[in-house]
Amino acid sequence: MTGNTATAEDLTQEAFLQLFRKISTFRGESAFSTWLHRMSVNVVLMQLRKKGLPVVPIDETAEGDEEGTVRKEPGAPDERLAGSIDRLELERAVDELPPGYRTIFVLHDVEGYEHNEIADIVGCSIGNSKSQLHKARLKLRELLRTSRAEKAGKR
Repeated sequence: MTGNTATAEDLTQEAFLQLFRKISTFRGESAFSTWLHRMSVNVVLMQLRKKGLPVVPIDETAEGDEEGTVRKEPGAPDERLAGSIDRLELERAVDELPPGYRTIFVLHDVEGYEHNEIADIVGCSIGNSKSQLHKARLKLRELLRTSRAEKAGKR
């Protein structure tokens, strides 16, 4: 997720510190490995949010990032930008979700809230929160599939 071994090692250590601090909050409603994975992902996402995106001057990207980097021809596909299109499509699909689905999806998968916290925030049951998240993910997959199919049809 970080693209950098040293940062990944630091965040792994941070995740284990977080585990040590929060082990008492594990309720056993899911597998321990699932809980640990979610907590680790949240540690990384919080770090990425704090860090923000690096600012790169435009003339630096045209010349190449390092010595020995082959300069690409104008109009050639840029692999570094491929993820940007996916993020934009995902953002559009999230915006198209019905408001209830979108709220639960953003609170859980983007902000990292647990279902009991979401239930308190939104004023619904934990089961409803889980159900809405499941339906939101299904709808999101459908919207992304449709978007890709439309794109393929235009080619």
